[in-house]
Amino acid sequence: MGLSVSQQEKMDDLMLIRFQQLEMAIPALVMTYAAIDKYQEFDPQLITDYCYFKNPEQVLFYPVVSENDQLTCVVVDDNTTFVKNKFGIDEPVDGLDMFPEEIDLVIVPLLAFDRSGYRVGYGKGYYDRFLKECRDDVYKIGFSYFDPVEMIDDVHAFDVKLDCCITPDQTYHFS
Repeated sequence: MGLSVSQQEKMDDLMLIRFQQLEMAIPALVMTYAAIDKYQEFDPQLITDYCYFKNPEQVLFYPVVSENDQLTCVVVDDNTTFVKNKFGIDEPVDGLDMFPEEIDLVIVPLLAFDRSGYRVGYGKGYYDRFLKECRDDVYKIGFSYFDPVEMIDDVHAFDVKLDCCITPDQTYHFS
């Protein structure tokens, strides 16, 4: 929360450069998220714009929290309307549901991560449950303005590790 807008923009640019340096083909089926502005969360829009530039066949998916508290994902396009959900997060109003096993890359939101690749989110376990439904080879990437902590104390058996996390200063690989 203490970062200025200019600091945040500089860090965003540095993380985009690090992402561009990854040795990976840019996949077509990418799940992203809407950043929570009030928390100055990393906004993956730069990353998805770059992915689209490199792969115009890209299809974006956004998460939706269902009425039974499950995370699903839907296809979005330039005409998709977003509204704030019960947590104050923008999510698509409508869109074609997508099967988790079809996704190639998931940009995972996080508050912090550790040197083993575990992350702290907002404590509801939505992403961990969702990622278990994805293919084993789905690429899970996080972005953080800050370096990893040594270890997250409350890791559970259902927690899913990231494959990679990018900070302004370094790229961490976990798989």
